[in-house]
Amino acid sequence: MKFAVKKGWSNGRARSGVLQLGSCPFPIQTPALLLTTRKGLPPFTSPDLLTSSLPSPDSHLLQFSPLHFLEGISPKTISNIGGLHQMLSLHQHIFAAVPRDSIIALPEHDSTNKYGASFQTPGGRLLIKPAEYVELVSSMKPDFWVTLADEVPAWVSNKRNRTSVDRTLRWLDDCLSLNKESTTIFGSIVGGSSIEERHRCAQEVAQRNVSGYWIGGFGLGESMDERAALLTAVTDNLPEDMPRHVSGLGLPEEVLQGVAAGIDLFDSTYVYHLTLGGFALTFPLERNKGENADYQLSDSGGDGMKINLKATVYRKDTSPIVESCICFTCQNHTKAYLNHLFNVHEMLAQTLLEIHNTHHYLGFFCSIRKAIEEGKFEQFRRNFVESRRDRLFAAASSA
Repeated sequence: MKFAVKKGWSNGRARSGVLQLGSCPFPIQTPALLLTTRKGLPPFTSPDLLTSSLPSPDSHLLQFSPLHFLEGISPKTISNIGGLHQMLSLHQHIFAAVPRDSIIALPEHDSTNKYGASFQTPGGRLLIKPAEYVELVSSMKPDFWVTLADEVPAWVSNKRNRTSVDRTLRWLDDCLSLNKESTTIFGSIVGGSSIEERHRCAQEVAQRNVSGYWIGGFGLGESMDERAALLTAVTDNLPEDMPRHVSGLGLPEEVLQGVAAGIDLFDSTYVYHLTLGGFALTFPLERNKGENADYQLSDSGGDGMKINLKATVYRKDTSPIVESCICFTCQNHTKAYLNHLFNVHEMLAQTLLEIHNTHHYLGFFCSIRKAIEEGKFEQFRRNFVESRRDRLFAAASSA
């Protein structure tokens, strides 16, 4: 793996970089989004559409949870096939293995113990020990993987926070010693809502022989106000020349908060949950403060950031989701058609909508990178948050 922060293109803590990893022949510009998958593929997008209908190389970063493969095709079979790249025939994509998954593999702190991390899955609670986890990951042959972590929500005690850091550090050492292959490993950093424990964990992990850092424990009850200090407590103690990956920050405002703290990689279930609910992203990707917004509110079921394509108002709407969007869905289909697909429960509805939402959110990350490189990130962030506030106010006023 090769990673470099672009010189002169940092803006405060926010930074723009280049990641070269695995068999992907293209450099990945950061900050970047890792697409959430289920067993290696986005929930509603097939391999052919993944390669033909989404922007390259931005869509080549794929995050998966190895725990998904404890049901169905066995890890040994996947290993015999040659790993996920070979099984899915996605030879130019980058696979990142992260144990936590906000869809079907949620961390369960009450059942975690000194032997392993517990996760709540559709099949019940599952305890994964470091040796089992490393064996599972090795069979998948990902481009990089995250070590096992004891993630805790924001409301646990200081003692439980200390225990989670101690366990995570011990499991990190176990994963490093058990790793027999020359793979790229990201060390896990936790600490809950304790700035001191976040600081301690970051300092300890920075001393280990890892290729990057995964920051966990977010999206588990902490507020936006306290999150900034927690992120800074971590990033201030990490080397500048290594990538930083975070889970649990999915909303646009949360992503901007992470970028402002110096995060490079994000995995998020935001697009998945929007698509499942029939919501399409419509917010402007580039915007100057003071522009008049064309709000789509009231009967549209939207809030200025997104619209509900199941709403009756779109039954006869022959326009695309976003007029200026160049994604496959907007170039070929209308809101009326998508509304029809949702009303008859046709699976194609989610497929077309996921293509648009993924394309739009990748465009949001492209706008972030452009703002950093122009030295205007803080202005971009401020304008976005203020515009978001205006949209919510307009939505509330029209209700």
